[in-house]
Amino acid sequence: MAQSEATSTAEKCRVALEDVQDPELPISIVDLGLVYDIEYADGHVDVDMTLTAMGCPAAQLMVDEVEDRLLELSDVESVDVDIVWDPVWTKDKMTETGKQQLQSLGISV
Repeated sequence: MAQSEATSTAEKCRVALEDVQDPELPISIVDLGLVYDIEYADGHVDVDMTLTAMGCPAAQLMVDEVEDRLLELSDVESVDVDIVWDPVWTKDKMTETGKQQLQSLGISV
């Protein structure tokens, strides 16, 4: 597979993950900056992501939603999601869209 094809599919995966919202906030995990890395090769996607806090009770729900959403893509046959804690998530990882959405909910960022 050409590098550009893998990059294109990884980008499609990132766009698809914009549909997955944090269970506590109506904001996508992409805009919250929780998705750190997406790698695609030969039908398989590896996702490195984090959570806003350790011990998040919705961790497995979020992993399941990421897997389910990516498996809807025609190029994706399997998905592994790894929750990572390094680097630590901070509000600086959020997109401008995510920050604006939080502000519209009355949460300062």
